[in-house]
Amino acid sequence: MGQKQSATEEPEEIDEGAVLVAKVEDFKTSKKLRTTVNDREIVVFHHLGKHHALDLRCYHSGGPLHLGEIEDIDGRACVICPWHKFKIVLESGEGLYQGVDPREPKRTKKWFSKGVKQRTHKVTVRNGGVYVTLSDTSTMWCDSDTYAKEKFIDQPCPDPVA
Repeated sequence: MGQKQSATEEPEEIDEGAVLVAKVEDFKTSKKLRTTVNDREIVVFHHLGKHHALDLRCYHSGGPLHLGEIEDIDGRACVICPWHKFKIVLESGEGLYQGVDPREPKRTKKWFSKGVKQRTHKVTVRNGGVYVTLSDTSTMWCDSDTYAKEKFIDQPCPDPVA
């Protein structure tokens, strides 16, 4: 008998706005997929048995997150933007930074949240299909909305002006 899927991976029904973006088997060779849903560029990651969808372009400067690596940071799976190394939590879209809490006498570096910076989208897996439902952009602004519908050429980040 097969392994039981979690409730988030095998829901009973699919949202009305859900769009089929891939098959589960498409993630066997590559753990990420770049796609467009209703004119919005997104990336879908498959990490540790779970799918996550985020806006494709980093909230900071439009970096291509589908080229980023996944790392565990302080117990949370994050994509690292390949342009400026910004850390984004896959589950929530929070931006993370490392700093020193001035109230701590030891002044050891800790990870802090900048809040939600990257828009995440709902992923539903059903009958071998991976579906994405875009989040409602009318209820909350995310910094990544700035780059969500713009088309960029995939090239290295330009050097800063000297």
